[in-house]
Order: sequence, then C-alpha cells, then structure tokens
Amino acid sequence: MRNAAMILGVIAGLIGMIVGFFGYGYVELIDRYGEIEGFAEQVDNAQVIQIASIIAPLMAIAGGAMAHARALVGGVLLLISAAGMYYAFGFNVFTMFPVAFAAVAGLLGLAAGKPDQPKAHF
Repeated sequence: MRNAAMILGVIAGLIGMIVGFFGYGYVELIDRYGEIEGFAEQVDNAQVIQIASIIAPLMAIAGGAMAHARALVGGVLLLISAAGMYYAFGFNVFTMFPVAFAAVAGLLGLAAGKPDQPKAHF
C-alpha cells in the first residue's frame, strides 16, 4: 500500500502541477491584460487559486515521496492536497485525476498496515 500511495501521490502532484500552471497563468493573464467581458473574466478567489496552484501539487509530491517511509504523514499531506485542489479548482475534466489520485493515495497511506517506526531525524 505504501508503494501505491507513493506512485499515485507523485503522479497526482505532476498532473496537479500542469493544472496549477494553467490556473496561476490564467489569473496572471487577466491581471496583466484585463478582462474580456463574456470570454475571459477574473475568478472570484484569485489569491486562493494562485496559492493552491503552488501548494497543492507540492504537498502531493511531498506526501507521495514520504509515503513509503512515513505513511501517516504522507497520507495526511495527500488528503490535504486533494482537498486543496478540489476547493480551488473544483472537480472537472482537468482535475478529476489529480484529485482522485491524491485522495486514493492519501487513503492508502493512512491504511498502510505496518505502523511507522520511530526514527531519529538526524
């Protein structure tokens, strides 16, 4: 389960980065060049979109990377990442895979059978 959480988390983060690039870029484009009424209008929560575009994929990749060694912490990060992507971008054709992969990876990380071994950080 830890390996599946690791792979799904990293894939979710990579796909989430693509969604994040477009989300952040759209907000910046509208800020810089202005709105085109009826075609390109600024989102209501531009700051949330920009923050989630950076933080959510980062948390998915970090959670996936640590899911093998620290499944509990990795699973929590993956679930927070899935919630952040869902809150910022919603659930649509572009976000269904990163949100679903991060959520499943988070659940797999939490459900990993072997408890984490206490280790010193240094």
